[in-house]
Amino acid sequence: MNDNDTRHLSWDEWDELKSPRPEATDFDAVVDRALSRRGFLSGVLAFGSGAAVMGTASLMGATSARAQTAASRMGFTPIPAFTDATVHVPEGYGWATLARWGDPLFSDAAPFDPATGIDLASSDKVFGENTDGMELFTVGGRQLIAVNHEYVNPDINLPQTGGDVTSAEDAQKLMNLQGVTVMEVAEGDDGWAIVVDSPMNRRIHHNTPMRLSGPAAGSDLLKTEADPTGTKSLGTFNNCGAGKTPWGTYLTCEENFNGYFGSTDPEATLPEGYARYGIGHDSRYDYEKFDARFDVSKNPNEPHRAGYVVEIDPADPASTPVKRTALGRFKHENAACALAPDGRVVVYMGDDERGEFLYKFVSTGTYSAGGDTSTLLDDGTLYAAIFNDDGTGTWAPLTEDATGMSTAEIHVFTRMAASKVGATTMDRPEWVAVNPVSVEGYCALTNNKNRGLKPNAGGDETPVGGPNPREANKYGQIVRWYPAGDNHASDVFEWDLYVMAGNPEVHDDAYAGSENVNAGNLFNSPDGMMFDTRGLLWIQTDGDDSNEGDFAGMGNNQMLVGDPASGVIERFMTGPKGSEVTGITWSSDLRSLFAGIQHPDAPFPDGEGVLPRSSIVVIKRSDNAMIG
Repeated sequence: MNDNDTRHLSWDEWDELKSPRPEATDFDAVVDRALSRRGFLSGVLAFGSGAAVMGTASLMGATSARAQTAASRMGFTPIPAFTDATVHVPEGYGWATLARWGDPLFSDAAPFDPATGIDLASSDKVFGENTDGMELFTVGGRQLIAVNHEYVNPDINLPQTGGDVTSAEDAQKLMNLQGVTVMEVAEGDDGWAIVVDSPMNRRIHHNTPMRLSGPAAGSDLLKTEADPTGTKSLGTFNNCGAGKTPWGTYLTCEENFNGYFGSTDPEATLPEGYARYGIGHDSRYDYEKFDARFDVSKNPNEPHRAGYVVEIDPADPASTPVKRTALGRFKHENAACALAPDGRVVVYMGDDERGEFLYKFVSTGTYSAGGDTSTLLDDGTLYAAIFNDDGTGTWAPLTEDATGMSTAEIHVFTRMAASKVGATTMDRPEWVAVNPVSVEGYCALTNNKNRGLKPNAGGDETPVGGPNPREANKYGQIVRWYPAGDNHASDVFEWDLYVMAGNPEVHDDAYAGSENVNAGNLFNSPDGMMFDTRGLLWIQTDGDDSNEGDFAGMGNNQMLVGDPASGVIERFMTGPKGSEVTGITWSSDLRSLFAGIQHPDAPFPDGEGVLPRSSIVVIKRSDNAMIG
């Protein structure tokens, strides 16, 4: 990148810099709809799982009893906030590093150089950069972790050039460090480690052959000169959250794909559909200067082939990953699967951008163990969520009749389709989690500084209210919904907020947060989420770790555990300064928990004088009892 001032921006900051939103909306009711903390609580906050809309009089008067019940379920003593450069876990637990970017998957990879990292020849043979969503699979007695590598840090990964992409070799190296790793791991006398040279090990990156399937595959919108069929593509991009299907495949989700495409012709006219997705003349890594596939002035349809959920079979290292266009095209955060009572597959998905939408896909066919699953994610109905202020909601089907768009257009320009049916603009929908012991779903709405102030990229208003109750929301919240009839395929639901993050040490209004936020569990920007087998919700954050001002007392980003039955939330882990805690999975015996540490500041994990390395850490109890 030539503009060093943009190198350290987050992806959403980069989007707004390159594609700024209008300064004001057309609506004039923002102030009237802004809610006080008390008014908010009386409308939509509910702690207990299965509760519908509740008033403040019913909100957990017996605080100590709640805490005692939750503590017995959680099995750990909460830890304070930390601001240092390492990982902290509760007393009675320990942690170790499992994998760092640059660690070998194969024995012919060159050793990691503490000053320069990994060379080009080894860059597709090692654990990739910026670990994110992950899942563990047991295949033939082997334990395999599939894990995303969301993006790169050029000044760390290309230290020889100061972070500038100066050649095709530089671009190729960055391409290889992103994507997905599938690796076998095993626990021995010295703890957990990668099984180097395992036949199951695999790297999937920006040049791995993919297959496009579903309703958009083969359409003119996906055809390029290199692929006139519109059914074959190369690479998966900005892989953020993940998911696991009932039949044991991995779902990796393409989020900020727009930043990989640019134009070598600054005067090129861009297609109409680009603006809503933030695709412009400038890319983030200058790929277009060295590979025409990323040059939109030469290949305007290429960005239409990114932004999907990609299905990978970790049990077959020779399998071709499949981009499932039936699940829509947007900035996918993760993909949380559930089964309806009749066996239909339901996939919940968030679109991680300010003012975008929450979606679900419901398959036409049904899942049965051992049956054919090859097309279950190709044929079905895609929906967008509408949240009403009274605590009810509906799933609006994105059909030709409802949107006035063709089927292919709906699945390539999904954001526009959701706008047409009046879906609710949300405060950056991040991970979705489905409770395994109760029929309910949760979505982390991480933050939205534009709430009530600016429309989304499509011009949809972002009024204050419903599940987005605060103007200029800097803290975030977690929305929960209860499908009608205990059926995830139902078109209607009731909803509440499980938690509204905030800082009661600084504020005494809505920005103090909900009543289950206190001085001992302060956090902001909930992002990653996963349920364990007991129905406890593990919450990971990616927010402001300045520990100052509005964020005083919050410390570094962290992982907390929430009890949906009581509403209690406690801090379990803190990450090193500058990092995001993201991605979580468990060993097959539930005695080890794996969590991701993304973009840490030096000197994590190897100490002073070594490049910082995103990592997976493994956490165990000292007594080797189960964690999840």
